Amino acid sequence: MARAAELARDRGEKSESVVTSGVTADQLRSFVERIERLEEEKKALSEDIKEVYAEAKSEGFDTKIMRQVIRIRKMNEADLQEQEELIEVYKRALGMLPDVED
Repeated sequence: MARAAELARDRGEKSESVVTSGVTADQLRSFVERIERLEEEKKALSEDIKEVYAEAKSEGFDTKIMRQVIRIRKMNEADLQEQEELIEVYKRALGMLPDVED
């Protein structure tokens, strides 16, 4: 540990900064604190989204369908088309759609 502190001093780092495997405690602390702040922001955004869904539900909208529409809107066109084709194939195989005649 003394060698790590000596190396840190030689590089001009603060003496209270511990160097372990090339990562200083200050760097690690900085990353952890940034992640913690982002997690707090994510939680706040998640709560905001939940409130919007509750508002939409109180106005008579089906939130399950809204979630599906939002998921679909995130997809690129090719993936969406492939998914819709597979759903049709599966429905047809399960007898949920009439067979297509050639």
